[in-house]
Amino acid sequence: MKSILIKDCTILTMTEADEPVAGDLFIRDGKIAAIGSALTMEADEVIQAKGMAAMPGLINAHNHTPMSLLRGFSDDLILMDWLEKKMLPAEARMNEEDIYWGSQLAMAEMIRSGTTAFADMYIHMNEIATAIQENGMRASLTRGLVFFEDDGGRRMQEAIDLVDRWSGAANGRITTMFGPHAPYTCPPEPLREVIELARKRQVSLHIHLAETKEEIVKIREKYGQTPTEYLYHLGMFDHTHVLLAHSVHLNRRDIGYLKGMRGGIAHNPVSNLKLGCGIAPITDMDMQGITVGLGTDGAGSATTLDMFAEIKAACWLQKLDYGDPTRLPAKRALQMATIESAKLLGIDHQVGTLEVGKQADLILIDLQKPHLQPVHNVYALLAYSATGADVDTTIVDGRILMRHRQLLTINEEELYRQVTARIPRLVEGL
Repeated sequence: MKSILIKDCTILTMTEADEPVAGDLFIRDGKIAAIGSALTMEADEVIQAKGMAAMPGLINAHNHTPMSLLRGFSDDLILMDWLEKKMLPAEARMNEEDIYWGSQLAMAEMIRSGTTAFADMYIHMNEIATAIQENGMRASLTRGLVFFEDDGGRRMQEAIDLVDRWSGAANGRITTMFGPHAPYTCPPEPLREVIELARKRQVSLHIHLAETKEEIVKIREKYGQTPTEYLYHLGMFDHTHVLLAHSVHLNRRDIGYLKGMRGGIAHNPVSNLKLGCGIAPITDMDMQGITVGLGTDGAGSATTLDMFAEIKAACWLQKLDYGDPTRLPAKRALQMATIESAKLLGIDHQVGTLEVGKQADLILIDLQKPHLQPVHNVYALLAYSATGADVDTTIVDGRILMRHRQLLTINEEELYRQVTARIPRLVEGL
């Protein structure tokens, strides 16, 4: 593994005491070995980064990567039409190779837009894990579990097999969780089984929560509770780290149930906006000490996997919802996209900030562009003006995955050929 010296950049460590500094970063054996000014270490590669900002790689805390194959296929529909008439029938046609290429397409987009790690929930997870092994990203993988009908335990066994086979694989870049899909797709008994399995095996949980008003009505009619109360009284938050995706429709009492929980909320503002789901009360949760990270959801709903779009949307929505421009300032939003999301994936001891000893997951952003000049406040500039297209270099585990906007671990020409060939079979007649 080669050493890399990054020279003359503006460094944003995203630690609590972070203040942007001009300096250098030295990477050795996949880790950050030094941060300082005028570093003189010998390195296998020197990156001249004058005019660039270095920050931790963005971490997408909730995704469904193969849904990139359905980007733009079912926009401007009400949620249930989007799901039942478009998404589910198309997904039912996907085979294992489709899953592999769909996930590669999503990962190509994420690498290009500065995302270095993500949390994923889908089926055929072996194919997604294989893609990660090949392209060098970092991820937490979850086999989604829906209990609409008795399948003889097949889904559960696939979830267990994923944990057994892939936890710690790819030099530790792959971690795993158990993934009951949502309160409305998981009745009490199978959900208790998954919670107990997670507790015994000390594996985290990843679940959708309170994404729509319809979910609130369904759970209230069936169990006389909110979805959050439903999970709380089943013991989901008692012993286990839990990643809760969306959490749009939470009242004050719900937020009270989540105080002190292990894990936290993956906020997906763009997807929630496009599907008309609502605005999650994330600043209220943040002020209560609940960890809040950012994610995109799948490209089938969000369309884009650019985390810079999520950062903007998160800020704007909170300011608008509360009529308060001081809500969710730029630096806090950037922290949500880095260290706070790392906490949700359970990898904050490895990544999420730029600190000596942590894995070298970082990005270089080219500030020498009209929309990124002048630089009065680099946090505001990145949160409100930057896009994924401004990312020049993406590094994971000390390995360069993109240099000067050129992907180094994914063959884009073959990727686009495969995607184009598969699409007609997936969507014809829908």
